[in-house]
Amino acid sequence: MNELALKYGCNPNQKPARILMADSSNLPVVVLNGKPGYINFLDALNSWQLVKELKENTGMVAAASFKHVSPAGAALGYPLDKVLRKMYHIDRGMKLSPLACAYTRARGADRMSSFGDWIALSDVCDVPTAKIIKSEVTDGIIAPGYEPEALDILKSKKGGNYNVVSIDPNYVPVSLEHKQVYGITFEQGRNSLKIDNSMLENMVTENKTLTDVQKRDLVLSLITLKYTQSNSVCYVQDGQVIGVGAGQQSRIHCTRLAGQKADNWQLRHMPKVLNLPFRDDVAKPNRDNAIDVYLGDTPEDVIGENVWAETFTCQPKPLTKAQKKKWLSKVTGVSLGSDAFFPFGDNIERAHRSGVTAIVEAGGSIRDQQVIDTCNKYGIAMAFCGLRLFHH
Repeated sequence: MNELALKYGCNPNQKPARILMADSSNLPVVVLNGKPGYINFLDALNSWQLVKELKENTGMVAAASFKHVSPAGAALGYPLDKVLRKMYHIDRGMKLSPLACAYTRARGADRMSSFGDWIALSDVCDVPTAKIIKSEVTDGIIAPGYEPEALDILKSKKGGNYNVVSIDPNYVPVSLEHKQVYGITFEQGRNSLKIDNSMLENMVTENKTLTDVQKRDLVLSLITLKYTQSNSVCYVQDGQVIGVGAGQQSRIHCTRLAGQKADNWQLRHMPKVLNLPFRDDVAKPNRDNAIDVYLGDTPEDVIGENVWAETFTCQPKPLTKAQKKKWLSKVTGVSLGSDAFFPFGDNIERAHRSGVTAIVEAGGSIRDQQVIDTCNKYGIAMAFCGLRLFHH
């Protein structure tokens, strides 16, 4: 089959809609269940490329959580400790495969943004991963295959209408890409750039030492940015994305947005947050929303006198600014990637406040030295990869 009709395009008024192979070859994707839409396939094909490249680079299973054609999270399949299990609502006794760990981490980066996500898995979906997915609110999934029992579990979601797509892992797209805007056709070479440790060799700061862990996380950030709407920056720690700032016109706004998400991820480790006294009947999405509000500037919206009983068994005490600042002051070992150069040192100042100790960016700004000097002030190691990763 070389084309697939869709219900509509980006919006219900945009008809007809379809995906097709211009050369009349067979589509590399097969819909196993549900009826994926136009945006679903944009998410599916972008997220698949991300996890495929992560697997090729690291040799580890990988997963991504996408919303509106940008990743909310991406991760490698490292085990979860007790704290992460509690943060991500995983029961202590639940058995997790490496692939299940990868998706749990990817969704756990920013659970608010991942609500209703599209999932991509680098490997065949196994039963533990399917069980994790079954308990989450998600639009669909793409993977190179599915274990029979895992497929049955996924098909049972959404009253039998959950979107399940398989993709040929050996598919290689043509080298030229085309898109139309306002009736005009754009053509460009596909971005087949291979991202690896060679992009980290041009160390421009006084601190020229990158550990293997930092190299892994910096490469993870760059591969994530390759499939993120620009402008974008990406914070990474322990083999998982912890904050993405996507689609902002100003780079400092990317850095602030992603930095705030990364800070929230760090604050979710606090015992006071982990032990919030939720009522048993409060579902995971509502818990995630309550935690997000609790960590924000208006915690009274969930713990105030007139509302706390809707969510909690007893009224929680607020998390003070001083408590948050003290916790975040101890954070270190975070890596940061940018899809283009940082034009001012203010980006580094903001990154430092989120515990960043290693950075990779393109370089090429007329203020590169100011950016380098700001890194040197804090002992941050920075590499210029010399390549821009814009994605639209």
